[in-house]
Amino acid sequence: MQIAFSVLMFVLGAAFGSFLCCQARRLHLRDTKKQKLGNRSICLHCKKQLKWYDNIPIISWLLLRGKCRNCHRKIGVAEFLSELLCALAFLAISTTINIEKATPLEWGIFAVIIIFTITMCFLAIYDGLYGELPSLLLYLAIAISIMVVILRQISVLVSGGSSWEPTIAALIGGAILGGLYLILYLVSKGKWVGDGDWLLALSVGLALGSPWLAIIALFIANFSATIIMFPTVKKKGNHQLHFGPFLVFAFVITFTFANILESML
Repeated sequence: MQIAFSVLMFVLGAAFGSFLCCQARRLHLRDTKKQKLGNRSICLHCKKQLKWYDNIPIISWLLLRGKCRNCHRKIGVAEFLSELLCALAFLAISTTINIEKATPLEWGIFAVIIIFTITMCFLAIYDGLYGELPSLLLYLAIAISIMVVILRQISVLVSGGSSWEPTIAALIGGAILGGLYLILYLVSKGKWVGDGDWLLALSVGLALGSPWLAIIALFIANFSATIIMFPTVKKKGNHQLHFGPFLVFAFVITFTFANILESML
C-alpha cells in the first residue's frame, strides 16, 4: 500500500508540475500584458492547440523529444523539469507518512504540507523562469506554514502534552532563515538576494518547525545555489542569485529526511 501511495503521489506531482508551469506562464504574460493565453494549452511558437496526448506529464515531452508536434520547434525544458521535479518532490514528501498507521490529525498535517509544497513548487517555477516571486503567493506560503505550526501544536496538546516547544521551535527556525535572508537583502540593497527571498525563507523555516532543520536547509540552499548558479553569475556578471528554487529544494530534502537529520544532531 505504501508503494502504491508513493507511485500515486509521483503521478499527482507530475500533473501539478505541468499545471503550475502553465499557470506561471499565464500569470507572467497577464502581468506584463504581453499576451493572453486561452483556457487550453497551446504551442507558444505556432499557437496551435495541443492535443490531450501531447499533454501527458513527462511522457509526452520525452516521446516528442522536447519539440512541438506541429511546428517542430523546441518546447522549453522548463516544462519537463517542472513536471519531473514536482513529481520527485511529491514522491519524497509521501515517504514521511505511514498511511496504515497515520492518525486523522497526522493526515491533516500531511495534507497541509502537500498544499504548502504545491505553493512552493509554483514559486520555484516562477522564480526560475522570470527571476521574480509573486507577493500574493509568498503571503499564502507564510499563511500555510503557520497552519502547519498550529496543527503540530494541536497534536501535542491533544496527546496530553502542555509544551509549547513546537511553536517556539518553529518561530526560531523561521527567524533564522527569514532573518538571515532579510539581512542579506538589506545589507546588499537587493544586489545579492531579492526582496521576496526572505519571505520565502521565513515560510520554509516555519514549516520545518526546527531551528536545527532551518540551519541545515540554509546550508543546502546556499550550497546548491553556489554550485549550480556560480558559473552563470560569473559569466553574466550579475551578483544576484534567484534563491527560490534552491530554498524549495532545501525544504523538500530537509523535510523528507527530518527524522534522520535530527537523530544525528
